[in-house]
Amino acid sequence: MKCATLISPHDLEKLRSIDTCTISNAIERLDVRLRNEGFASDVVRCQFPQFGPMVGYAVTGKIRSSMPPISSCCYHYNADWWEYVDSMPKPCIMVVEDTDDYPGFGALVGEVHAAIGLALDCVGYLSNGAVRDIPQVERQRFHLFAGSVSVSHAYAHIAEFGCPVEIGGLKINPGDLIHGDRHGVLTIPLSIAGEIPEMACKILEEERELIEFCRSRGFTLESLSKKLKRTGDGLISGRRER
Repeated sequence: MKCATLISPHDLEKLRSIDTCTISNAIERLDVRLRNEGFASDVVRCQFPQFGPMVGYAVTGKIRSSMPPISSCCYHYNADWWEYVDSMPKPCIMVVEDTDDYPGFGALVGEVHAAIGLALDCVGYLSNGAVRDIPQVERQRFHLFAGSVSVSHAYAHIAEFGCPVEIGGLKINPGDLIHGDRHGVLTIPLSIAGEIPEMACKILEEERELIEFCRSRGFTLESLSKKLKRTGDGLISGRRER
């Protein structure tokens, strides 16, 4: 399965240099979706907040860990899953929904999964379930975003892949562009991905000027109100036609 639209490696690198909050602000300014959509809730936590932003295309799957798989006893054996990961655009991010009644009972991804993923140009893992081997995965510089940490794999196995999933209220399809850092995870609409760096620069400059004003001797609430109104007017006039 391939994405119909990809962005250039150069644009991907630009997105990787921007924090996720600013990416979110840029998407809001471009006005391509509702503001209460497109990001995961705090059910998903960044395990390595000291890492920079993660960006890549989603390779999706669903796991179970409370019951044994129908075939195979090894949690990392599923060759079909790895072939699917290898077939998707790069860099990719494993996005796996834990469908157990109690997500996080067992962890699919740890040191071994991270090593295989990196070999296949996969930069991270996103799940509402559990992860393990935290120090070992951290040394590999492999991003982990998960709902919890578990000491055991239990019966963790891929039950389905290449399908739509939902992580922390965020609906994700194969090939969606994912961005995440210590603040959280969101999807970037491919239709406006190339516009985000320029919009992000504009927003950061506006914020810098406003912060400098707040620290200046000329600060008054009346002047602040005027500046905020100009910013708001510019935001409205800069919105796209839907």
